[in-house]
Amino acid sequence: MQTFWLALLGLLLSGYFALGGYDLGVQMLHPFLKDRDATLAAMAPFFLGNEVWLVAFAGVLFGAFPHLEGSLLPGLYPLVAAIVTGLVAGGTAVQLRRRTRRGRRWWQALIVAGGALPAVCWGLVVGVLLQGVPRRADGGFHLGAAQVLTPFVLACGAGIALLFAAHGAAFLALRSAPDLAARARRTGAALVGAAGAAAVPALVATLLGAGASMTNPRVAALLTGLLATALAAARWALTRGHRVRAFAATCAATLAPVLLVGAGQYPYVLATGAGAGLSVAEAAADGATLRILTVFGVVLVPVILAYQAWSWWALRVRTAGGFF
Repeated sequence: MQTFWLALLGLLLSGYFALGGYDLGVQMLHPFLKDRDATLAAMAPFFLGNEVWLVAFAGVLFGAFPHLEGSLLPGLYPLVAAIVTGLVAGGTAVQLRRRTRRGRRWWQALIVAGGALPAVCWGLVVGVLLQGVPRRADGGFHLGAAQVLTPFVLACGAGIALLFAAHGAAFLALRSAPDLAARARRTGAALVGAAGAAAVPALVATLLGAGASMTNPRVAALLTGLLATALAAARWALTRGHRVRAFAATCAATLAPVLLVGAGQYPYVLATGAGAGLSVAEAAADGATLRILTVFGVVLVPVILAYQAWSWWALRVRTAGGFF
């Protein structure tokens, strides 16, 4: 039961990275692809709807893993607050940017910041969790500058931000009219290469003993290979105009960081970097609570998946106008 809920938690966060990630990427790219209205129109049918994955993830975290939530969120509070601030600011700017001509540039800057700030902070969160957290005697941990400003964590922050931007470019190539799609493909190919280059310092830091702390090194190596293969496939597909394959490849690449945290450090959900930490059994709620929550999970997850599948099928045609 505990492993099932851990897998469900990972599925929801992976879904947010894959679907909410391109929202953030499009926001970061929108002033650099000339046709700004068409850029935002491509994600308009899905805008803010993908955050349902994040809301569901938070609900499962609070309900099924209260001890993890109690240790994790206080320690990551500065980064979590920055993520929420960016999401709110970016969503507001996208919808209000036409209200005044004088402040148009400020709204556009806020749109970019609303995509870049959460993307970078999500990368830093992943980097901190992979690196290991300094737990106190009471089970909590304090996240200071020394834990964030390391080569490994900073490389993760830059790499995931670039990956989300490349994912947004692949999404635009899939959804936009031919002219914008062509520019998005060229931009996306360059961003995929930059994301791969940003991952090199993280790998070097790991080899030097200052990077990720994995309890399952073989699984971690397999997932790292998956990430490298997905990035290579995305670059190949973008340069050759295979837009569906490119988007599928960037989706696969966005899943790898979440899988690394979950599977690479299993049975720990919060590793300390010394082969120990908060285990799944210690973090999860009691069996009776998990059984009650399972009833809701069995209903909720299929509904989310069905809604996402239907929305993509209903809105599968490329956009050419403005929704906002």
